Amino acid sequence: MASDPIVYVIDDDEAARHSLEFLLDCAEIRVRAFPSADAFLAASPPLAGACIVTDVRMPGRSGIELVEEMKRHGADVPVIVITGHADVPLAIQAMHAGVTDFIEKPFDDEVMLTAIRRVMASQADEAAQQSERRAILDRIASLSGREREVMEGLARGDANKAIAFDLGISARTVEVYRANVMLKMQAKTLSDLVRMVTTARLG
Repeated sequence: MASDPIVYVIDDDEAARHSLEFLLDCAEIRVRAFPSADAFLAASPPLAGACIVTDVRMPGRSGIELVEEMKRHGADVPVIVITGHADVPLAIQAMHAGVTDFIEKPFDDEVMLTAIRRVMASQADEAAQQSERRAILDRIASLSGREREVMEGLARGDANKAIAFDLGISARTVEVYRANVMLKMQAKTLSDLVRMVTTARLG
C-alpha cells in the first residue's frame, strides 16, 4: 500500500514557503517545508507518495540541481518548479532534466493546487497499476511449469490443438490445464488472461 500523499515545499523565501504551506493545509493536503534543497536532502524524508514543489533559484543547490541529484540516486519523485518570468528558459531546461511541471510567479492558488492534484492522481493510478502487477505475478508464480507453458500458448492466440502439438500432449489435457490456468489467474475470459500476461511483461 502506498504511503499517504505528501507535498514537500522547498523555498528559501520564508513568506512564500509559509504561504504555500497554508494553501496546502487549507486544501487538506499533507505538507512539510524546507528552506533549501540542501536541507531537504540532509533530512532525507520518505519519498513514497511524495511530490516536491521547489523554487528554481535558491542559495546552494538550485531546483534543477536537486532534480539531477535525486535522479542520480534513483529517486523517481514528481517535481514542480516555481519560476520567475525571467527564469522561464531555466524552467524549460528543468523540464528536460525531468521536472514534471513549472509554474510562473505570481501564480494563482488554484493553478498550483490543480498541478499538485494532477501529480497525485497520476501517482495513485501508478500505485494501483503496480499493485495489480504484483498480484498478477503472484498468480503466475502459483502455476506449474506445464500450466505456464499452456498460458503462454493461449496468450499467443494459439488454439488448444496447436498448444497440444507443441507440448506433445493431448488436446483434452490442454483443456484441463487451460481450466486450471483460468482459475488460478482469476481470469474470466481469454482476453482477461492476455491482458494479465501483457501487464506482467511490462515491468
